[in-house]
Amino acid sequence: MTRFGYTLMTEQSGPKDLVRYAVAAEKAGFDFEVSSDHYSPWLSSQGHAPYAWSVLGAVAQATERVDLATYVTCPTMRYHPAVVAQKAATMQILADGRFTLGLGSGENLNEHVVGRGWPTVGRRQAMLREAIQIIRDLLCGEHVDGKGDYFEVDSARLWDLPDVPVPIGVAVSSGDTAARFAPTADHMIAVAPESDIVDAWRQARRSAAAPEESRVIGQLPICWDTDREAAIKRAHDEFRWFAGAGP
Repeated sequence: MTRFGYTLMTEQSGPKDLVRYAVAAEKAGFDFEVSSDHYSPWLSSQGHAPYAWSVLGAVAQATERVDLATYVTCPTMRYHPAVVAQKAATMQILADGRFTLGLGSGENLNEHVVGRGWPTVGRRQAMLREAIQIIRDLLCGEHVDGKGDYFEVDSARLWDLPDVPVPIGVAVSSGDTAARFAPTADHMIAVAPESDIVDAWRQARRSAAAPEESRVIGQLPICWDTDREAAIKRAHDEFRWFAGAGP
């Protein structure tokens, strides 16, 4: 069944406005709400980049019905995966089971601030796979201790675990990445979920004997105004960075 969601664009609005928009979107009948997780806006003219996790925590308390998700968080550069696991567990408790952890391999726009350079796509995807495993283990209540290829975790466990498990969605932009992450994630996130990407995702899940209950989540920018020209101008001003599909 198709569900319709609303994006809380942290690049376009401050934190209090985002919470108000979230409440209004729920009242308008949207099924779910997702939040971008940026340190910087796409365009300096947009002028905002509040901390998405604080906003989502407030939204969880201000709403009652809509599902919530990060769209998406990078758990490999700005955030250590152990910290992401703690944030996700806390969010799921605050949201009474309505939260999905959306993950991706990141954008240099946001991740460069920690001064660790910008790895190749292949390395970032390998980092993401390792990060997902750490997050899964911690969310399952395990004690995690050890050093992998990219991350070290020193005797970590989560002390507040939600009753409802946290589903994990992963952002993909090609059939290859869809096939790579389908066995390790619960849901697929794609800016443009084209049929070849969806087919690769579903085939990989079948091959891995993963549960069939997997959502495909896409995104479409829309500008509405009573004046058509005003809507077109806003689309050009606010979404000229958005090509409608990933590279």
